[in-house]
Amino acid sequence: MNTTTHHPITIVGGGLGGLTLARVLSVHGIASTVVELEDSPAARTQGGMLDIHEESGQAALRAAGLHEPFRELIHPGGEAMRVVDRHGTVRLAEADDGDGGRPEVDRGQLRDLLLASLPVGTVHWGRKVVDADPHEVRFADGTAITTDLLVGADGAWSRIRPLVSSAVPAYTGVSFVESDLLDADRRHPASAALIGGGFFLSLGDERGFLAHRETDGSLHVYAAVRVDEDWLDRVDFADRAGATTAVLAEFDGWDDSLRALVADADGPLVPRRIHALPVGHRWARVPGVTLLGDAAHLMSPFAGEGANLAMLDGAELGRAIAAHPGDVETALAGYEKESFERSAVAAAESAANLEMMIGPDGLDGLLAQFAGHAARPA
Repeated sequence: MNTTTHHPITIVGGGLGGLTLARVLSVHGIASTVVELEDSPAARTQGGMLDIHEESGQAALRAAGLHEPFRELIHPGGEAMRVVDRHGTVRLAEADDGDGGRPEVDRGQLRDLLLASLPVGTVHWGRKVVDADPHEVRFADGTAITTDLLVGADGAWSRIRPLVSSAVPAYTGVSFVESDLLDADRRHPASAALIGGGFFLSLGDERGFLAHRETDGSLHVYAAVRVDEDWLDRVDFADRAGATTAVLAEFDGWDDSLRALVADADGPLVPRRIHALPVGHRWARVPGVTLLGDAAHLMSPFAGEGANLAMLDGAELGRAIAAHPGDVETALAGYEKESFERSAVAAAESAANLEMMIGPDGLDGLLAQFAGHAARPA
């Protein structure tokens, strides 16, 4: 096949950032096309809980006209937090009083909200990008489309990023192994009591556990370890028992209640290396193409800003395009300048938090950080 179709604005990637851009453009009466690798909205689970920040993710949802329906998705109690040491002793516990600025929502539900807000046919599913030029995108099935504006919203390993930047994500030195404990209150009551109703952290000696209680009553757990880049390759994750043994070997001496978050997991253990682009990543203006979200400023999850910045990028880019009809280059230049500045701050914070939290004294550093926040005037 060699069919070519023209789309004035093409967004590669149907994640939260790309969909927010499409929605904000639609609010302003501007059509766009989203091309997405996945075959359908239900192709895979969209991940766990997200804390949506007032100044970024929620600002984007207001620009998209979706803040009120977003409020209906909030997980009651999701902003509660517990921090314990490696012996299982609680060192910090904060309740969710309902007044916080970072409510928790299920990523999949948020994506569904954005998808439902778009005109029918905006998202083209099952479109695997294999190559691109600033004004042409080519797919695995041999077809291609042309475009006036190409936006790379296609994540860490973006196919669009090389059009503007030679930067590639680098391994941060930290790897995660994800696990799930289903129907936790009934099937895993001890783990449910340990995690509590919201976010959970246990840190020490360059490793730790990060967990959330999900809206479906499950616990989603990340075992984080500072290891060499090849460590995950030396673990056979198809061998569940062997993989469990290998992961728990990294937590020798930790309390059994914490080790149970891996030992008692339902379903597979899922490995994940943590990569990041250089702090302050930016590029020279390339006519007709730009990036947003992880494609532009991939960072570790230790500042909780990834999804929020992606959505804010999408909203700000959409508003910039709407504000400069017929002058997309001015819109892109203004958007990129602001995006570079805010993402550099967040990326630096994320990198610093990773070094602190998955460092030799991660727990003490985290507690000191919280104490510093609490001491600041409102």
